[in-house]
Amino acid sequence: MIHAAGFATEFNTVMLVLRVVAGVTLFLHGYNKVFRGGKIEGTAGWFEGLGMKPGRLNAWMAASTEMGAGVLLTVGLLTPFAAAGLIGIMVVAARTDHRGSFFMFKNGWEYVMVFGFLAWGIGALGPGEWSLDHAFGILDDLTRDWRGALIAGVLGLVAGIGTLVVFHHPEPAADFGSS
Repeated sequence: MIHAAGFATEFNTVMLVLRVVAGVTLFLHGYNKVFRGGKIEGTAGWFEGLGMKPGRLNAWMAASTEMGAGVLLTVGLLTPFAAAGLIGIMVVAARTDHRGSFFMFKNGWEYVMVFGFLAWGIGALGPGEWSLDHAFGILDDLTRDWRGALIAGVLGLVAGIGTLVVFHHPEPAADFGSS
């Protein structure tokens, strides 16, 4: 049987690990877009090919969201808002790049779904006591009465869908069947 003090320690440990894994992973995705491989120009070209136009603007928006939300998740600051950033990125990725079957190895959407729900869970439950939200005394304000779940879920979906509506303009598929 776990006592209340033991549960609090276990919860805080689990939330710290989940935040750090999700936050660092997200940050590194943004860092990669800016500083590695083809950098912003390569990312912009890739985004243009996915129908995210203008590619350069979307490359910067994605990279800055990933790096900013990644840092916020890692340190546990404004956690539901950081989770919303991750959810928004995953919504866009699911529609533009991960449209294959379910499985990732077939360019599927399993990765983005799991990562999105991980973010929603972190936003809903809050970052735990080992966070800047707790240190600054804003933890309860952000997570009380499902606030964290609503902020992360609704804001993340609205941001992702809004980004797609405004910027996703893929080229129509060629119709080789008609003459």
